[in-house]
Amino acid sequence: MTNENSLVRSAVHAAAELIAESDALIITSGAGIGIDSGLPDFRGENGFWNAYPALGNLGINFTQIANPKAFQQHPELAWGFYGHRLQLYRDTVPHEGFQRLLKLAEQMPLGLRHFTSNVDGQFQKAGFKPEHATQCHGSIHMLQCMDQCGQEAWPADDFQPVVDVANCKLTSALPSCPVCGGLARPNILMFGDWDFEGHRYEQSESSLLTWVARASRPVVIEIGAGTAIPSARHFGEELNCPLIRINPSESQVGLHRDISIPLGAKEALVRITDALNLS
Repeated sequence: MTNENSLVRSAVHAAAELIAESDALIITSGAGIGIDSGLPDFRGENGFWNAYPALGNLGINFTQIANPKAFQQHPELAWGFYGHRLQLYRDTVPHEGFQRLLKLAEQMPLGLRHFTSNVDGQFQKAGFKPEHATQCHGSIHMLQCMDQCGQEAWPADDFQPVVDVANCKLTSALPSCPVCGGLARPNILMFGDWDFEGHRYEQSESSLLTWVARASRPVVIEIGAGTAIPSARHFGEELNCPLIRINPSESQVGLHRDISIPLGAKEALVRITDALNLS
């Protein structure tokens, strides 16, 4: 056994011991948690353009297409990108790590709550209660009116996008607001976005903090949350409780009490729950 493998094994067992002593789990997650489910990694221009070569051919980067201006200037292109992602997330099967987290939740006196910067709804799809998830950047499964006519965000269930993937363009009808008939956009916090309807997510975060305050031995398990978009990373750190950081490339921790596990989400969660005999 190499020294590196020994360190990882020790970290996994330390994490299992910490979880066994806790009464509440807070899961914070970023894009890295979805990689084992086959979801694309957008880190860097090359990663994004490999996933959406048509946008690369046009020289359009992630910050330009994930932007309200894209819906104003090129709605078919913007909805080609988001419509493809919506269908991708609908079709994706969450990996085994999500079920392992559900097993951990069953052992907790106060259960588990989840805070994520992801918009994909994979935790809900895996069986977590929607009211236990805080999606700080919104949800692709919800829509809002571009014209801010007063209509609250609504589910995107009736929107079935048809996308010309080669050209990243929506070929079916653009989604519209059920009240005013104006263009609908995803209920997601985008770059340069001043019109995001985030009230429901703010209320969810407030409820989460109230729940955390009831715990006497809470533990944060941070999964796949990097420093490029650090929302989930910062939220977990600011709770000021022990933290287990699972990340194959950015697992460093700053406090002695915290635990670094440089593995992918699925492998780390399987190994932790196996150590707890919860497989």
